[in-house]
Amino acid sequence: MSALPSVRGLMIVLAVVVSVGAAGAFAFALGDEKEKEKDPAPSAVRKDETPRLDTLVPVKEFGQGGPGITVTPPRVLGIAGATVAKQTRLALGGLKHVQKVIVVDAGSVKVAGTGVNLLAVEPSEYRSWTPQAVADQPEVWSALARGELVADTAAARRFGLVLGASYQIDGGPRLRVAASATLGLPGVDGIVSTEVGRSLGLMEGVAVLLHGKEGKIGEAGVRKLLGKDAQVVTVGRVSPPAQRQAQTQTQPEKQVVRQGSYLDLYKAAATRCPGLSWTVLAAIGQVESSHGRNNGPSSAGALGPMQFMPATWKSYGVDGDGDGRKDIWSPYDAVPGAANYLCANGAGQGGQKLRKAVWFYNHSWDYVNKVLGLSEAYARTYA
Repeated sequence: MSALPSVRGLMIVLAVVVSVGAAGAFAFALGDEKEKEKDPAPSAVRKDETPRLDTLVPVKEFGQGGPGITVTPPRVLGIAGATVAKQTRLALGGLKHVQKVIVVDAGSVKVAGTGVNLLAVEPSEYRSWTPQAVADQPEVWSALARGELVADTAAARRFGLVLGASYQIDGGPRLRVAASATLGLPGVDGIVSTEVGRSLGLMEGVAVLLHGKEGKIGEAGVRKLLGKDAQVVTVGRVSPPAQRQAQTQTQPEKQVVRQGSYLDLYKAAATRCPGLSWTVLAAIGQVESSHGRNNGPSSAGALGPMQFMPATWKSYGVDGDGDGRKDIWSPYDAVPGAANYLCANGAGQGGQKLRKAVWFYNHSWDYVNKVLGLSEAYARTYA
């Protein structure tokens, strides 16, 4: 989109850095490398290393519903160089074809060195400014009320943000990515509450949204009121009906299936490899990322909840949920991808074949013993 770089370029970049830890996760090693360790006897696993999977943050798609909201979608987005004064806001409301105006906080933070542009809003005031499907999604608004981040769906995929994961703000709070939604604003990667935005140091009152009849609000008038340093773009344009219909006819609907918890996800993924216990996948998920709590990248470059190296993922990654993508960051793809990789190395045959398959996952017999010890502990816990 041509508007995206323009808005992103002038979002105020703040000295707030989000550091994403690598969690010391293990990388994959492929090929017939020389074994440097003998296979020692299995070691005991402490009881506190096997948390119940049903107490973890669930893996789920948020439900629909909630009170009816009449949306007033934004037609123009403006980013000013300083706080928009009250008289300017009133003047914006007086422009021809403008029916409604809202001013919110905005700014940029950095996630692993990459700028992420945020709006900070009062949930009850901002709800009607989102697409109808988002306004009717109660988890989005309860997440904001809890002080959590709602990421734009495309941005979450682009930056590798994982739902349920928390990211440490440098010098600030930990911020949990609680939900994703299609926000529909060029250059905006996510929203937080006003309170959270202030704690992150976002600029107060610099973003302006205007509602009116689609295509009628003039950018020039908005830019004149916001000042020469402002960036203004038209948003919310839709394709003509005939074009939308053609697109619908040429893009068949995908059947997306996603489990509601990590427990269900491990069990479903294990069925890809007859003979493989789901508890082995659960144990690897615990060791690699603590079930999606820390998804890397690791110091070796491993990515996602099951810590795949990109080259390994290219060979063994799968589209686990049927959405048409093989996403290394998505647990719905990564967990069945791990089952696929283990099965290719003989894990379904059990015994020494299983031990060797886990060794291929990470070339360490201590790692093998830890994983299989955790697997046995999960089996006892869920017997």
